Amino acid sequence: MKARIALLRSMGAARPYQDTKPLEIVEVDLDEPGAGEVRVKMVAAGLCHSDLSVINGDRPRDMPVALGHEASGIIEAVGPGVSRFVPGDHVVLVFVPSCGHCVPCASGRPALCEPGAAAAAKGTLIGGERRLRYKGQPVNHHIGVSAFSTHAVVSVNSCVKIDKSIPLDKAALLGCAVLTGVGAVLNSGELKMGESCAVIGLGGVGLAGLLGAIAAGAQTIIAVDTAENKRAMALELGATHVIDPMADDAVAQVKALTGGGVDLAVELAGAAPALKFAYDITRRGGTTVTGGLPNPKAELHIPAVSLTVGEQTLKGSYVGSCVPVRDIPRFAAMMQSGRLPIEKLVTHTISLDEINEGFERLATGEAIRQIIRF
Repeated sequence: MKARIALLRSMGAARPYQDTKPLEIVEVDLDEPGAGEVRVKMVAAGLCHSDLSVINGDRPRDMPVALGHEASGIIEAVGPGVSRFVPGDHVVLVFVPSCGHCVPCASGRPALCEPGAAAAAKGTLIGGERRLRYKGQPVNHHIGVSAFSTHAVVSVNSCVKIDKSIPLDKAALLGCAVLTGVGAVLNSGELKMGESCAVIGLGGVGLAGLLGAIAAGAQTIIAVDTAENKRAMALELGATHVIDPMADDAVAQVKALTGGGVDLAVELAGAAPALKFAYDITRRGGTTVTGGLPNPKAELHIPAVSLTVGEQTLKGSYVGSCVPVRDIPRFAAMMQSGRLPIEKLVTHTISLDEINEGFERLATGEAIRQIIRF
């Protein structure tokens, strides 16, 4: 069948993106789903910094690629051997398909699935196939999802079924912003009621993490970002304090507010200086979690002895250390009950044809989360 996708042919386009148009909206041939695969009709997809980092070249991928990884949709067709889904099921797409058999998957850490990571690096589905063709030439998938498309063929392991009562435009954020941000706070950081928490980087993922800290019952919640509008939004969402990390005394401000540093600092900006700031504001015996994706060449420099004498913990968090089949329904229930009001993170709703304008807004910091409605 035919599908319309946002195709990226090369990285590093000049800005503004609404003029240079790095993403082309083209019609492609979409193969039928193979064994263990399904075809999804997309309903909503979110614009994320992880997509932007491919466009600007910070996260290199093989070209051409069909971008997009945070989405929700409806199962339209199933391939041979698929029994978990039927046409009409509502699903959230997950950008790390887990095989269920490798050591990380068998250890309960599907975010670290080894075949899933290998497939993402090659631009294929987890089964090794490419299901998209443009003018007869194969197109790479973006981390198994390629969500900026009217339809997509994905592995069944890239889908989590949700109740049909959940609005699909809100559910799209569950696939990345909520899994990554809320998961970094609740799963990786194990934030406890009454503790102090700082969230560094207030994009869609960071503000989702902030909502997670509020839901966990943190007593002091410090939101950190260089952008004044994002700090203001954090206060509206429930942060108790905001800090501009560029202030000369920013670290001292946090330590004064918390009596020596926060119990948990979560870096979700995707920049090494932000991670250094997060580590510097973590109290002795506290935990620093990083869930951002900096440029692969970026390095972190900390005093090595501080890990010992301060008993500080520094840990990574990929996909929020989540088990998607467990956590997406859990976070969806929190969303439905009002404990995770993630709809407040959506600042713009756009069409697929407006995607380049959307990424320019994301690059300038004007937008938090933008949702494409198909």
